[in-house]
Amino acid sequence: MTDIDLSEVRWMKSTYSNNGGECIEVAPAASPSHLPVRDSKDPQGPALFFTKAGFASFVAAVKAGEFGEV
Repeated sequence: MTDIDLSEVRWMKSTYSNNGGECIEVAPAASPSHLPVRDSKDPQGPALFFTKAGFASFVAAVKAGEFGEV
């Protein structure tokens, strides 16, 4: 997935990101099938790519409390 140019994409933070800077950013429009995710404190750093379905499953599991209290 590293063939996607991320220099021009619009990154978005969660509306819950006011927790002291511990957040991620996503670029949903960068790819039709994958979601780039990066550390908001290191915008020039690397991005991880997840399938959109995989990331949606992860978010659902977090909301359901499957990883303990966040």
